[in-house]
Amino acid sequence: MDYRKLGQDITELVGKKENIARLTHCATRLRFELHDISKAETEKLKALPGVITVVNNGGQYQVVVGNEVQQVYRAITQQMGSGTRSADSGSDTGKNNGPKQKQSWISRFISVISTTFTPVIPAIIGAGMIKAILAVLVLTGLVTTESQNYYILNTIADAAFYFMPILLAYGASIKFETSPILAMTVAGVLLHPGWSALMAEGKDVFFIGVPVRLTDYAGSVLPIIIVVWLMSYIERFADRVSPSMIKFFTKPMIVLLITAPLALVAIGPFGTYLNDLVAMGAEAINARASWLIPLLMGTLQPFLIVTGTAWAMTPIATSQLTKNGYEMINGPGMLASNIAQGGATLAVALKTKNKKLKQLAASSGFTAVLGITEPSLYGVTLKLKKPLIAAMIGGGVAGIYAGLTGLVRYAFVSPGLAALPAFIGSNPMNIVHAIVTCLIAFIVTFALTWIIGFEDPVDDDEEGNTNVNDDKALSGQPIQDVPSQNELRPLTIASPMQGELVHLDRVPDDVFSLGLLGKGAAIIPAKGELYAPIAGEVTAFMDSKHAVKLNGYNGEEVLIHIGVDTVNLKGRHFDSSIKVGDRVQQGDLLISFDIDAIKTEGYEVITPIIIANSDRFPDIKLEKQSSVEVGATIIHLS
Repeated sequence: MDYRKLGQDITELVGKKENIARLTHCATRLRFELHDISKAETEKLKALPGVITVVNNGGQYQVVVGNEVQQVYRAITQQMGSGTRSADSGSDTGKNNGPKQKQSWISRFISVISTTFTPVIPAIIGAGMIKAILAVLVLTGLVTTESQNYYILNTIADAAFYFMPILLAYGASIKFETSPILAMTVAGVLLHPGWSALMAEGKDVFFIGVPVRLTDYAGSVLPIIIVVWLMSYIERFADRVSPSMIKFFTKPMIVLLITAPLALVAIGPFGTYLNDLVAMGAEAINARASWLIPLLMGTLQPFLIVTGTAWAMTPIATSQLTKNGYEMINGPGMLASNIAQGGATLAVALKTKNKKLKQLAASSGFTAVLGITEPSLYGVTLKLKKPLIAAMIGGGVAGIYAGLTGLVRYAFVSPGLAALPAFIGSNPMNIVHAIVTCLIAFIVTFALTWIIGFEDPVDDDEEGNTNVNDDKALSGQPIQDVPSQNELRPLTIASPMQGELVHLDRVPDDVFSLGLLGKGAAIIPAKGELYAPIAGEVTAFMDSKHAVKLNGYNGEEVLIHIGVDTVNLKGRHFDSSIKVGDRVQQGDLLISFDIDAIKTEGYEVITPIIIANSDRFPDIKLEKQSSVEVGATIIHLS
């Protein structure tokens, strides 16, 4: 392949080098940030020999070229000069000094909320579940609201919400590329007991002659996000004006001396005003048409998840929970939508004759009714389309009931059967309405899915094995189960990690799930260690340490990609000493990684194992899905 020519063509079709604000790459794709995305000629790019597909996602214009990504990247950067650096090169700080890609204000707002809230989710979900358990304990009489046990458990549950500004300061500092510690310190100023004492006195407060509005920032959302955004500029100013010899002392001093007073005097009150204004608007809508918001959320939640806009309502819901002890913005509609997704998917599981779809739909449908819908949405309903329409209708109908009955959620959890205790509160009928909402969503959606049906991707042979070459096979179903008797003696690929072996279509990234990079399998890791699945040579290894490619001695080429979009971590939570050119034996430790830390930053850890040169192997089969240990055979190659 002529990489120089391919690089020239790609550069031309993304709008020439003048349209490229920044170019990075991961294991398989070029990641462009473009000044004007409308100048990119997507269809022509997809048609280029050497380009697998094009994905426009998360503010990045991604051109997937597969294993040759480093060669194509070098060809493009040579044409552009030295101003473009790879995020995997280790030389990039992660800050984009070039012009930013044009985005709508809605896209920018959702990006800010998503990045800010993602690290906080474990804390507020954990606190929410404790609230739910506490509600059950009170309802059953095991604990009284006057007891010390209740007081201590309630304090634990309230902590995440009371100190919400400090938690959000961390996420906002990541988004705005500023110091997390200084951001959290400023948030601490807003919550300091001394500030609470001033509020308790009720006297007028002035700072250098300027009146200060006494505001309770406990549990607030928007004020700290705005404060950290401003602090990112103040920190850059402090960095420029501080003499290098004493910068260690002067820079944080300047940041705190400017940011904290501004937060107390101006930004905090303004953010609180915006926060209250949005909440009042939502409550006004709910007072005049209580069915409207749950209807919209119940109907459109799948669309919001796919487009990433589901985060937009999170600040309002969080604010309501903190202020009122309940919320009606997210929870009721999401409960209806999640149960509807489960109903549609379980209907597919019962109706389909495709063995693999039946297994996938049964497992993902069960998790959906418990409150986790992504496997159901991406693995089943979105692909089959008609069940998705049924789920949106069923979710909308149940949402209307939830709104008319005044259903509220008392704790921040992912709504589903597992989280029904979060709907137990001061109104004893609330939990009853939640159960009825679930029944409506499930029954309506299940019936609609059964009646309108779907195009069943089934073509089973007499032995019950799916023919993967049939054009009716599941989209992204890369390989079939091993027959009971193999006529061929295959090469084998061993499991590189301990975990659960699944089909590629479980990977929430079309580049992998549709088999665009080759056939293979995926593993949901149970332990953060990646071992060599074959004996061979390391032919590609990202500096971000999340992906490695091995060429085996028998001609097999294996690409392993830990997680989805984990290139964005830039090596955080990964550790390895291997390098390109190393020879390895099967079972050698290649990479160690921290599963919990990766998940905390909002990334999936499901790991695709791709046969990069699948065209050389006419018969590729996967062992049956199950738990696997390191070294167990997972793929057979003829």
